[in-house]
Amino acid sequence: MKAPRLLALFFIVSCFSVSASHAAEHHSGHGASSSGGGGGENACSKPQLTKFLPANLATVAPGSAFSFYAFNVEKPEQIKVTVKTIPVEVTTEDKESFIVVKGHLPAELVNTTARINIKVNAKVSRCNGEDGWLVKIAE
Repeated sequence: MKAPRLLALFFIVSCFSVSASHAAEHHSGHGASSSGGGGGENACSKPQLTKFLPANLATVAPGSAFSFYAFNVEKPEQIKVTVKTIPVEVTTEDKESFIVVKGHLPAELVNTTARINIKVNAKVSRCNGEDGWLVKIAE
């Protein structure tokens, strides 16, 4: 009687330990390219885009300034910004651990909602990043 119970208990415990080790194997090394996650020279950290100004869904005037921070970006030239598919020229300031990106909304966009869309193109396509936010442009 005790053997079938012990066998069932052993089976349940082994299933949990196998799934836990499988999860740990696939989640190790996220976020740090030098953590030894087995990626070698192809390892990368996805770009992180934060501190969007003006805030999401803020109402702004045509031609207003915007800015954001870009982390895990090797070169400022990798950052491309569009607003409603209109390419926007940006300036960058390297702060060693991140890049401050600044630009202006296109002056021709009036009385509309527009997405400030950011794309970061890395050498390895799986390391690319994309983000953005919406603003309401009023007169």
